[in-house]
Amino acid sequence: MTGATADYATYITYAVLILIFATAVWFIIKKGKQNIADAKDDAAPKIAGEDDIGGAAQNPEQFAEPDDDALDEMGALLGEDEEELKA
Repeated sequence: MTGATADYATYITYAVLILIFATAVWFIIKKGKQNIADAKDDAAPKIAGEDDIGGAAQNPEQFAEPDDDALDEMGALLGEDEEELKA
């Protein structure tokens, strides 16, 4: 290659590398701004009614009939044990 051709090849190589570098910087800045915006949205306070929460019980049949332990606990909370002691 002659000197002039080598100079043009060097300039073209530098131009391509600068374009690649500029594109990489632009992409990193764009992705960083997007990540910051997403983090702010995730950290924002939750407002009642805006979120969807599934409220169905996994096994609703378990609540149809209370077991003996549940009845005893409800009786203790209602004070039925104290009334039996007083009578």
